[in-house]
Amino acid sequence: MRYMQSFNRRLKQLRENRQLSRADLAELCGVEDALVAAWESADPKTRRYPGVAELMDICLRTDSSLDSLLDFGEAVDAGQLELPGLAFSNEGDLTESLSQLEKELNRLQLSDEERKLLHRFRKTSSENRRMVLQLLRR
Repeated sequence: MRYMQSFNRRLKQLRENRQLSRADLAELCGVEDALVAAWESADPKTRRYPGVAELMDICLRTDSSLDSLLDFGEAVDAGQLELPGLAFSNEGDLTESLSQLEKELNRLQLSDEERKLLHRFRKTSSENRRMVLQLLRR
């Protein structure tokens, strides 16, 4: 997902340049302040990404270009998750590409149940994790 590798930093910079608080940006996008904080999070484990509607709200309501938030034409960060088959084309319709991007982002988002299971898995002992992994391999 090379288009979003520095989104959190770019969004924070945009917000600060426009002298907006997280609450201000949240209000512009119709979301909670905590969600804007998750969009700007430096920690990949807690980082979230806006949907296409929120992304468009950010651009339109701050008079910013999509290019200023997304990483078009830059080198891929080796630690960044890639979405195979998802690429923007200069010849295609950006709406279709953004729709496809939103579908991929939604597909990758953990459900509340998955998030709770992962949290419990991480907190358990290494022996219990090993047993769970063995059970899942069957």
